[in-house]
Amino acid sequence: MSDAPTALPEKLSIAYSPCPNDTFVFHALTHGLLAGAPAFDVTFADIDVTNYWVQEADAPDVLKISYPALPLVRDRYELLHCGGALGRGCGPLVLSQGAVTAEALAGGVVAVPSLLSTAYRLFELWAEKNIPGGVDIKVLPFHEIMPAVAAGEVAAGLVIHEARFTFQNFGLTCHADLGEWWESETGLPIPLGAIVARKELGAEALAELSALIRDSVDFAWADPKASHEYVMEHAQEMDPEVAQQHIGLYVNEFTRDLGADGLAAVEALLAK
Repeated sequence: MSDAPTALPEKLSIAYSPCPNDTFVFHALTHGLLAGAPAFDVTFADIDVTNYWVQEADAPDVLKISYPALPLVRDRYELLHCGGALGRGCGPLVLSQGAVTAEALAGGVVAVPSLLSTAYRLFELWAEKNIPGGVDIKVLPFHEIMPAVAAGEVAAGLVIHEARFTFQNFGLTCHADLGEWWESETGLPIPLGAIVARKELGAEALAELSALIRDSVDFAWADPKASHEYVMEHAQEMDPEVAQQHIGLYVNEFTRDLGADGLAAVEALLAK
C-alpha cells in the first residue's frame, strides 16, 4: 500500500455479482494488490438485488447496477466510466422451446431477470415492435430462467451472461438476439452494467477510485491467472471454459473506459 495522501477513506463497501466478469475485474482491487487502494467490504449480489438495494439508505458505497436503474439514484450516486459491462455481440437473448413465431409468444409468459435490467428494457423496446398483443412477465433469478423454459413453465425466457454459451444444453432455441437488434437499430454497443459510487465521497476520491478500477482491469489483463481461483470460487459451478468465454465477451475496452461510444450508448438507452 502506498503512503501517499489519498482522498479515499480507509475502507469502502462494494457490491457486485459473483459472475466471472465482475470477479475478474475487481479481484486486484479487493485483494490488496493495488498500491493506494483502501480495504473493501465485498457483498456478492445478483443484479436484481443491487438494482433495488442502490435505492436504499443502507446501500454500499460502490455497486454494480443495470443502466436503467441509474436515473433513480443520480442524485446520490455518480456513474464511474470504468469497471462496467458494455460491448458488441453480447446482448441478451430471448429463448424458447424450438422455433416459434412472435404471434405464438403473444399472451404468453416470458421470464426475465429483473424489471430494472438492461435486458428487460431492450426486451420492452423489441417487443413493442415484434410481439403483437404483448406478453405477461415473470421475474426469476437468471439461473432459473432456462430450466423454466425447458420445463414449459413459461413461453420464453430472457437470458443474460453465460447463457449465451449454454442454452443449447437445455435444448432451447434463440428466438431473438436483442443485442444484434439494438446494434442494428442504433449502431451503438449494448450498455449492460454500470459501476456507481456515492457522490458524498467527493470528486477527488471518485477520481482516485476510477483510476484504481482501471488499474484493477489492467492487472487482470496482465496476469489473468492471478484471479482464476477467485473467479471459479464464485462461478456457481460454471465450467472453466465457459467462465473464460464469459470474461472474454464482457471484459473489453468499454470496461476500462466508456469512451465516447459507450457514453452515447448509455444516453441512447436512457433516452428511450
